[in-house]
Amino acid sequence: MPAGWIAFVCVSALLALHLVADRRGAPLARAVGKLGASATFVALALALGVEGAFERGILAGLVLSVVGDALLLSGRRVPFLGGLVAFLLAHVAYAIAFARVTHPSPALALLVLAATGAALRWLWRGLGDMRVPVVAYCAVISVMLWLALGVARLEVRAGALLFYASDLLVARDRFVRPGLANRLIGLPIYYAGQLLLALAVG
Repeated sequence: MPAGWIAFVCVSALLALHLVADRRGAPLARAVGKLGASATFVALALALGVEGAFERGILAGLVLSVVGDALLLSGRRVPFLGGLVAFLLAHVAYAIAFARVTHPSPALALLVLAATGAALRWLWRGLGDMRVPVVAYCAVISVMLWLALGVARLEVRAGALLFYASDLLVARDRFVRPGLANRLIGLPIYYAGQLLLALAVG
């Protein structure tokens, strides 16, 4: 079985463990499921081989995402801010990697800007004193997505789009309407995106 399919099966099983544990209030199983799933996309990238600057940038983004996942497990304010920083740095790493191989379109820049502006307007009232860090985060993820959309590889474009979409659901859970539904939709999207980005190193 190819490495990508093995990783998909492992992530699916571990994510199911995380979601069931989250529902039942089992913190240890919840952490094992999520961090195991996150470690799997790093393992996939390493298994495929990390040789050039582009591949190293992707790996850095994946590792920083694992750090972010660990910090977001808490749900408290300070770890949440730490997770925000870790994911911001992950997006910076991805953006630097994509910048090496992209052919970005000005029209797509406007489209991404419009989408992010609409998302911020939707979130704005619930952000409170988190407005500055969230706006900064949105700026970075928008640049990452714009650069990704100019990359020829489908895994990069699709992975970045899914990551962007999953962040919107994290924001909805934190600032608009908390609930399990956000994670039931957002986490599969997130892990699919990260697996696709990991596959891009192959």
